[in-house]
Amino acid sequence: MPNTKTTEESTNILSIDIGGTSLKACILTEQGDLFSEYTKLPTPKNSTPEAVIKEIHELVGPLAPYGKVAIGFPGYVKGGIVETAPNLAKNKWAGFPLAQEISDLLGKPVRLINDADQQALGVIGGKGFEIVLTLGTGFGTSLTFDGELLPHLELAHLPVTKNKDYDAYIGNKAFEKEGKKEWNDRLQRIIQIYKTVFNYDDLYLGGGNAKQIDFDLDHNIHIVSNRDGIKGGAKLWAAKEKYHIFTTYPKINI
Repeated sequence: MPNTKTTEESTNILSIDIGGTSLKACILTEQGDLFSEYTKLPTPKNSTPEAVIKEIHELVGPLAPYGKVAIGFPGYVKGGIVETAPNLAKNKWAGFPLAQEISDLLGKPVRLINDADQQALGVIGGKGFEIVLTLGTGFGTSLTFDGELLPHLELAHLPVTKNKDYDAYIGNKAFEKEGKKEWNDRLQRIIQIYKTVFNYDDLYLGGGNAKQIDFDLDHNIHIVSNRDGIKGGAKLWAAKEKYHIFTTYPKINI
């Protein structure tokens, strides 16, 4: 009779979403179904790599069994290395080998990807040109075509006004400063820009502030939840290892 626990440990995926406000995690089956409860903790205010990793260790401690790890990170990552982290501790993340650090900590292979890209894998329909925008601490973006991730672009840092990029214009600080009405007006302007520039087939709006949207959306614009997005961790492991997907394995000390 097969050992069910061993099978689950080899096939289940621990999916982690690192955000500027909270850290979220759950265990998924290979098919992307929730195997464990969806749990979260606040992101440390002093969000250095060491502080975030310590909080992740506490968050995932009760979660089992799993055999691999998927991480969504709020910035540009390449080859398991963090290049930018605009909404975490300033000047502390560039060049940090996050995938290897988590792999060594948990003793499992890790795939690390931008958080909006991971959310996209969890929510897109897989047909045509689809865009995911995450409205949280900052402004996350992901582009996909026929279910495949396109190379990640940090569109959050394009200028949208004379002195503001998208992060500053529509991020959570702008919401708190300008209020709900102005924030919604700004979001409508951004959607119109994306419709004009990208001519997408479907647009998905996620992140914590998506629940603040108070205007009617086109038939091909969909509001999605973080719970749906974190399921992208399973699809990240189902994807072929291409230049934008890199697997790190725990180091073995001999």
